Amino acid sequence: MALDVYVGSLTRYYAGDWENVVERADRERGAGAPVRRPRETASRARESGPIQAAVLSWREALAASLGDSMPVPLDWQETPEAPYFTGRPGWDDFGALVLWAAYAEHPALKPPDLLPEEWDDDPALVKCNAAGFRSRYSHLARNVELWLPGPFEFTFEGEDVDRRRIVVGSAATLVRQLADLNDATWRAADADIAGWAGEPAADEAPLEPRARHAFGVLAGLARQAVDHRLPMKLDF
Repeated sequence: MALDVYVGSLTRYYAGDWENVVERADRERGAGAPVRRPRETASRARESGPIQAAVLSWREALAASLGDSMPVPLDWQETPEAPYFTGRPGWDDFGALVLWAAYAEHPALKPPDLLPEEWDDDPALVKCNAAGFRSRYSHLARNVELWLPGPFEFTFEGEDVDRRRIVVGSAATLVRQLADLNDATWRAADADIAGWAGEPAADEAPLEPRARHAFGVLAGLARQAVDHRLPMKLDF
């Protein structure tokens, strides 16, 4: 199953008015009709007005539930015309990045050479998510699916616009945590990181090149989310 990362208004996302990198490439090559996303529904083909109203209502309810714990207002450009950005790290490379962070945080454990099939049960990742443990990479390691543009340190579980239970984090905190991870491991320059985004790992590649590719994709998109004050979301 493919894993894409979307940065943009949630109105545009739920209206289906965007393309992932493969769909865009197919369209630009004239390769035929766009591929329908697995979770696309009839509601996404409707006019965006009702969708925007539902997203704004969801955001208002979320702000009320968080109360004083949120240091800044939950506010971003929630319109159908907002710009959007996408990338495709893929599940394997994304999982490799999560494990790369987990083992950077627990250096006494030896990381696997290859990504395990059940990587979400990895012992280093389990330690990162243990009750009471304050992970340096919490907005990456804690199963976050949606990152909001405002700066806040905690992650939390709640409902998304579709009323699914998800974990929510901060794009601004993710940017900082990714920078910390780079400083602790690769110490790569910005130009090198940008290059990693265009270098998907080959099948059966070791853990590190997979992690580098996902790092390049996420670092660039998280920066776009912060610079444009837009949510960032996993799409699968």
